Amino acid sequence: MKKNYPCVEVNLKKVTHNVKTVLAMCNKKHIDVASVTKVFCAQKPIVEAILRAGVTEVADSRILNLKKLKDLNCKKMMLRIPMISEAYEVVKYCDCSLNSEIDTIRKLGAAAKYLNKIHNIILMVDLGDLREGVLIDDVASIVSKIVKLDNINLIGLGTNVTCYGGVIPDTENLGNLIKLKLDIEKNFSLSLPIISGGNSSSLYMVINDTMPEEINQLRIGESIVLGRETSFGLAVPNCYEDAFILSGEVVEIKSKPTVPTGTIGMDAFGNKPHFEDKGTRKRAIIAIGRQDIRVEGLIPLDADISIFGASSDHLILDVTDSKKELKVGDIVDFKIDYGCLLAAMTSPYVEKYYNN
Repeated sequence: MKKNYPCVEVNLKKVTHNVKTVLAMCNKKHIDVASVTKVFCAQKPIVEAILRAGVTEVADSRILNLKKLKDLNCKKMMLRIPMISEAYEVVKYCDCSLNSEIDTIRKLGAAAKYLNKIHNIILMVDLGDLREGVLIDDVASIVSKIVKLDNINLIGLGTNVTCYGGVIPDTENLGNLIKLKLDIEKNFSLSLPIISGGNSSSLYMVINDTMPEEINQLRIGESIVLGRETSFGLAVPNCYEDAFILSGEVVEIKSKPTVPTGTIGMDAFGNKPHFEDKGTRKRAIIAIGRQDIRVEGLIPLDADISIFGASSDHLILDVTDSKKELKVGDIVDFKIDYGCLLAAMTSPYVEKYYNN
């Protein structure tokens, strides 16, 4: 099959394998997994590969992505705190949403009433990472208002850590969430069946057997697609880290100095670059750039290739030490990190191919 470049090639069997591996270790601890689909824009072939592994709930932060999945037989979770303006669509296309604002929850309730539905919500609690969530001292107050709303069903408490403040989940902060859940159940005569204990950064606690047994849901993305947990960046045992490979085509090969000639000003992104003088090096330019990828997240599969930098459209490589004699038209392959994958899968200029 002729391919167009640049492209991301997805090995669906490896994705399915990773899901089965993560599911097995979580289910052993009685933890359900909501598989996060946002990093690959909920592309259906990948979602279907995930569902084949046994996942029953997917989670995404974009309502446009969740709408694409409306015909799939699985539960759908709205991962990002909903906008009031999208309340109707959140209720229509999602079984559950994560929330922290009472005004938004009221709008969700009104939309659910109009649609003759009951909408499930998980109340997010900020345990210190300072992204979304109600502060611990304010949880009782907002719960007292939620329980009075029609068509809204509070099914649990959740938290998010690592994504903004870099706070690592541990037995202390997750313990605070568990205590809060027990207090809410007691004080409001509620049953909260779900404690959603975070994302891929929490998986290390499952791996090393320190996860509190009360945590019964995780929202897992990176560990499934890239095979690593995100608290310490360690590989998840028995998972593939190369299910997604980025490939680009060489459009120029030339030996050039490593320091530009002339007065150095700002680059295309407003930064003043600095260069290390390595003499003359053989350089390859790949037809992909910062408009499509996070350059810092690229790892050439050829260990003898390194990255000089990139503009919006061009990726510049040092191929001097490569044992392969690259020429114009050749393809260079890369492993990619989460940020790079997110950008590449979102870019309309990067083709996507799926291998079963």
